[in-house]
Amino acid sequence: MKVKAINRSPDEWARERAQDLRKVHRNLDPVLHPFEKAVEVRRALSAVKLAKGVFAKPFMAALALDDAVTCLARSPARLNALVAGCADGTLSVWDVAGRRRLRRFVGHSAGVTGVAVAPAGDALVSTSSDGTARVYALPFAPPAGHGAVDADAPALLEFAVPAGGTGAAGLAARSGGAGAALRGVDHHPTRAAFATAGAAVHLWDHARAAPVRTLVWGADGVTAVRYSPAEPDLLAGCGGDRSITLYDVRLAAPVRKVVMQTRANAVSWNPMEPLNFTCASEDACCYTFDLRHLDAAACVHKDFVSAVMDVDWSPTGREFVAGGYDRTVRLFAAGAGHAREVYHATRMQRVFAARFSGDGAYVFSGSDDMNVRLWKADAAAQLGTLLPREKHKQAYDKALVARYRHLPEVGRIAREVRLPKAVMKAAKAARASADADTRKLRRRVSHSAPGSVEVKPARRKKIVAEVE
Repeated sequence: MKVKAINRSPDEWARERAQDLRKVHRNLDPVLHPFEKAVEVRRALSAVKLAKGVFAKPFMAALALDDAVTCLARSPARLNALVAGCADGTLSVWDVAGRRRLRRFVGHSAGVTGVAVAPAGDALVSTSSDGTARVYALPFAPPAGHGAVDADAPALLEFAVPAGGTGAAGLAARSGGAGAALRGVDHHPTRAAFATAGAAVHLWDHARAAPVRTLVWGADGVTAVRYSPAEPDLLAGCGGDRSITLYDVRLAAPVRKVVMQTRANAVSWNPMEPLNFTCASEDACCYTFDLRHLDAAACVHKDFVSAVMDVDWSPTGREFVAGGYDRTVRLFAAGAGHAREVYHATRMQRVFAARFSGDGAYVFSGSDDMNVRLWKADAAAQLGTLLPREKHKQAYDKALVARYRHLPEVGRIAREVRLPKAVMKAAKAARASADADTRKLRRRVSHSAPGSVEVKPARRKKIVAEVE
């Protein structure tokens, strides 16, 4: 019996399967590759075109509600839990992964102005312009198709503190009145306590129906409060007198205050850089401050053409999202003066709330067209399970774009953003006004005595005073 010889190359014997890729042995000597840079530039140009054009599809879903969305909050304990407050006084708990509403809480007699979730994810607290702060038990999301979900059951509200303590069972819907309209709320990162913004900053405890402390420092009203995630006893508040005040809960008193030319609507702390926080201002800009140097902003983030209503940092601390009155949602990199992405939809109206997801991969926006929209933080990100070769290819493309971003043809496409016609016209008018102011200031300096005209940088221009 004859045995037929199998003629295979050494490379074919090295492969385990016939479907495996052939090994390519490459000599990395630059003398043998004189056109390596040209090839990489062509690949970078193709990668940035695909990322900003073909694959740029950030919108994922819209969650319909019964009235305008005024505030949003995500659960620190679960990625799929999102709480939305509406102008009709109701709160809705959503399972984001399943696109379904788990519970609808009815209790406030006026619009919900703020909502926050406890660190354990078992309770949520809300404030309203009716002057009450209410705490509800937050339900867990059962798997889809396993167990019924009561989506419209109202919560039972009681003003007396139950004897059950501060656990999830004892937190079943109780409220405390502050006497005046409450504008915002934030839960303490570690303890069963929360702070509300109104005529003053009220500190509450889950076990008491009255404020534990009241902090006042000259403001005629406080619009927003936010605890520092790294220093839980440090609290930042935005005042109606155009001030941003820092409170120390341990001292039960305000510590420092910076007064600006325009009012701040929201504030958010960088979770990875504990000394930095960002405020959303009425002058269409966001300002990032360093806690140690409040006399000047660390960075001024521009591009909005109307008031910025909300701001929230990503859990990674590398970027933040802001929602504006100009019907756009913008993402800024840390330390960048201009937005890297601008999200908008045809029917999306004024954005009052914006939040990052717990993993930093998605962005939520709530607007007064009665919808909560879900966006991808990376507009060209591919969803689903990726093969190792796909991950390597995407990392290679991003590295190429970052390496050759200084080239005009690559940088122009990487910086390109698509805007609605109304926003584009407003941005053009604002740019023309800013250029006119710059020319006027330059002429005043050139026709005045040296040192008589004070030229302030943008980081100091909008800051009036720092008070300690």
